[in-house]
Amino acid sequence: MTRAVIAGYGFAGRDIHAPRLREAGVEVVAVCTGSPERAAAARSDLPGVEVVAALPDLLALGGVDLVVLATPSGGHAEQVRAVVDAGVPCVVDKPLAVDAGSAGEVVRYAERAGVPLTVFQNRRYDPEHVTVREVVAAGLVGEPFRYELRWERWRPVARDRWRETATAEDGGGLLLDLHTHLVDAAVQLFGPVLRVAATVEARTTRAEDDAFLLCTHASGVVSHLSATSLAGAPGPRVRLLGRDGAYVQADFEAEAHPWTGQADPDPDHCGWLYRGDERRPVPRARSTQADLYRAVVAALGSPDPQAEMPVDPWDAVHTLAVIDAARVAAAEQRVVEVVTPQR
Repeated sequence: MTRAVIAGYGFAGRDIHAPRLREAGVEVVAVCTGSPERAAAARSDLPGVEVVAALPDLLALGGVDLVVLATPSGGHAEQVRAVVDAGVPCVVDKPLAVDAGSAGEVVRYAERAGVPLTVFQNRRYDPEHVTVREVVAAGLVGEPFRYELRWERWRPVARDRWRETATAEDGGGLLLDLHTHLVDAAVQLFGPVLRVAATVEARTTRAEDDAFLLCTHASGVVSHLSATSLAGAPGPRVRLLGRDGAYVQADFEAEAHPWTGQADPDPDHCGWLYRGDERRPVPRARSTQADLYRAVVAALGSPDPQAEMPVDPWDAVHTLAVIDAARVAAAEQRVVEVVTPQR
């Protein structure tokens, strides 16, 4: 059995990584947290787990196959380097760093050391996203030309968490949180982004809580990517327009929305295919986020673990390059070319 350790046991470590690791058959043998409350939670959730207070203590443990970094985003770049120095394969929660330049340096650092590295882009494995991918692959809307993806919520009072209280330089804000998922999804569907226009605002938090990106892909598709905490009426999760039809997806996990007419008819379907007045439900893809960790385990057992990792870390570098360009585009009110650091 693959033996993993988790650095950080807040929401990401406890509610996202630990359950998916265990679902994938990975044994979580140790957790790092400086919080007594989170240490107690780890011991309760994971009987027999070892709990240490600091990352160096975690990296000093023997018999570890994988380190999972579920820590606040601002420290990822430095922490990945520490894991690489320990010679242990690493899964780092998105984003890989707070900007593309530092992310590229981290990936090169891991490559020079020959230590496998991947990024936890778990939303690639959501059945909703996999369903869209299958719609595109099957040509159900014909040639796509516009992709709209939203992660919109109604949270007019900001939560007291580092994501809301930290500056963008320290990893806070929606661009490094939700937009890393949105951009990654668009790139996986339609290829690299060439240029971007954007609006970025901080209305209730230190970093942005309301951002919209208009991305032009090398394929010619244009993506509209929206994340906001101030949507009293969130838009549909997905609207994909093509020459032969459209695909609309309203339901996404437990997120509230007013689009009851587009709600899924049953658990076996996900979204609707429209051609004018005609519509039909689309079968739901079978996928789970634990599949990412299953792929990591398979990669670790392969002759070339880095090549087999489920997420190429350079994909995460490109995502951050798009976000960097969006910040400039919003500040200068112009379209900005995306410049991705080279391999």
